[in-house]
Amino acid sequence: MAEAVVNVARRVNATVEEGRDHLDLSNCKLISFPDGVFKVLSSVSENIRVITLADNEMKAISSKFFSTFTQLRELDLHGNVLTKLPDCLEEMKHLTSIDLANNNFSAFPEKLTQIATLERINLEGNNITEIPVDKLSAMPALKWLNVMANPLDANTQSALTSTRNFEILSQRES
Repeated sequence: MAEAVVNVARRVNATVEEGRDHLDLSNCKLISFPDGVFKVLSSVSENIRVITLADNEMKAISSKFFSTFTQLRELDLHGNVLTKLPDCLEEMKHLTSIDLANNNFSAFPEKLTQIATLERINLEGNNITEIPVDKLSAMPALKWLNVMANPLDANTQSALTSTRNFEILSQRES
């Protein structure tokens, strides 16, 4: 555990000291975003555009995360154990890409459909059966959706094959 803490501290300090616009805390055995990191990054949080929290053990992501990193463009949360996202996610006015692959979502996180700037959504390898295709089709910037390896129901599969507003990766017909 101590090694993981040192690893996080080293990466956060490098982000601050080098004025980076990205923070990579992947593979750090995190179960949540550390409160101490908010304090350390407070002076540079407006400059951070990309955060990678992939391959951790995160069960939830706090509202504070989204209210702190308001200029975020890309968020990578793949390989965690998330089941939902906070309501304040819709306040992410600059987010263009979110990777939620290989988590534990059983329902499509509909708050994503309220982010007008979102271009890419990756939900591969979850347990989602239904997708709000109409809401996704109404998203002005959406270009790409990956829902492969989800147990999508027949109606959702059919609706996905009929939409042409954005590129869709889903299961092939057998």
